[in-house]
Amino acid sequence: MNYFSSNFKLGILGGGQLGKMLLFDTRKFDIQTYVLDPSEEAPCKIACNKFFQGDLMDFETVYNFGKQVDVLTFEIELVNLEALEKLENEGVKVYPSPKTLKLIQNKGIQKAFYINNNIPTAPFKKFSDLDNLKSAICNLQSAMQLPFVWKCTEFGYDGNGVKIIRNLQDVENLPNVECIAEEMVEFKNELAVIVCRNPSGEIKTYPVVEMEFHPEANQVEYVICPARIDDKVAAKARLIALDVSEKFNHVGLLAVEMFQTQDDEILVNEVAPRPHNSGHYSIEASYTSQFENHLRAILDLPLGDTDSKVAGIMVNLVGEDGFSGDVVYENIEKILGWDGVTPHIYGKKQTRPFRKMGHVTIVNEDIIKARKIAEDVKNTIRVISGQ
Repeated sequence: MNYFSSNFKLGILGGGQLGKMLLFDTRKFDIQTYVLDPSEEAPCKIACNKFFQGDLMDFETVYNFGKQVDVLTFEIELVNLEALEKLENEGVKVYPSPKTLKLIQNKGIQKAFYINNNIPTAPFKKFSDLDNLKSAICNLQSAMQLPFVWKCTEFGYDGNGVKIIRNLQDVENLPNVECIAEEMVEFKNELAVIVCRNPSGEIKTYPVVEMEFHPEANQVEYVICPARIDDKVAAKARLIALDVSEKFNHVGLLAVEMFQTQDDEILVNEVAPRPHNSGHYSIEASYTSQFENHLRAILDLPLGDTDSKVAGIMVNLVGEDGFSGDVVYENIEKILGWDGVTPHIYGKKQTRPFRKMGHVTIVNEDIIKARKIAEDVKNTIRVISGQ
């Protein structure tokens, strides 16, 4: 198949920042891209060959879009599965496959998959709705231990749909949806490994990264590569990520988020079958970025080198609390004068509290220096709204 400067068409479901960063590599290779997104102002709109506005959960919209392309991928899991299955049955290559997505889209199904496949994960219980959860908390026989982590099984992202429950009052404001209650893990670190796999079975992992979370927003604030952990723990994390990838039988990228427990066990938290926040550092710090390798994988091309050229730290730029409206990036010109610092602005015109608006990568031979500069970046830039 001739992908380059040809009539070949790649379709991307979702037109957000992940798609926009993927389009950097499709443009580099001159691969035609079609994008579908619900928003008229989707970040991808400026960089694809054809843009279509439409609902990603609507069967007809996704099916009709998919019929126009040769290979279909997605940058968000919330897409119509039935349409993907029909397209795949009719010969459109869909990567990752609907079979893989079906196991991941619902967090209850995803967690059960880990248990059934002997993948280490925190114990959990599934509840059909809020009333069932409340009665389990009130029923002393249920062995529901407080505190626990509540997660809605569908439509959660970027810290939405996740909450730590410490008492019965914490349950009162939760949505009345299917959910899981997960045992709290006493962890040293939150880690992630990105696995890249093509249809021919070639497979590579990126180095283990360490994630530091914002305490209120439950959102990644810093991603540190390499993780500041023992080599044996890192090797174990990579092996478990490979096992997860093999069992999901995915094609493309799979981001495996994990906990490192106090006694250095590795527990899988959750996965994302697409480019991921934990891999953004790779644009500047790796020989091959996660976006280029996702593209290589879904087109069954040889995978690129996943090693890092230099230590890298990614800082998320999120909307400042208390600001909503037309976005203004305050003090961005200051950090542009600092060595090894690269900002990425996603192209979202409207900011709101904790919305992901961009990220900044810091590269440095010394990870300790890089972490200090990352904090300086975080304290310098503010994502606010215009007056």
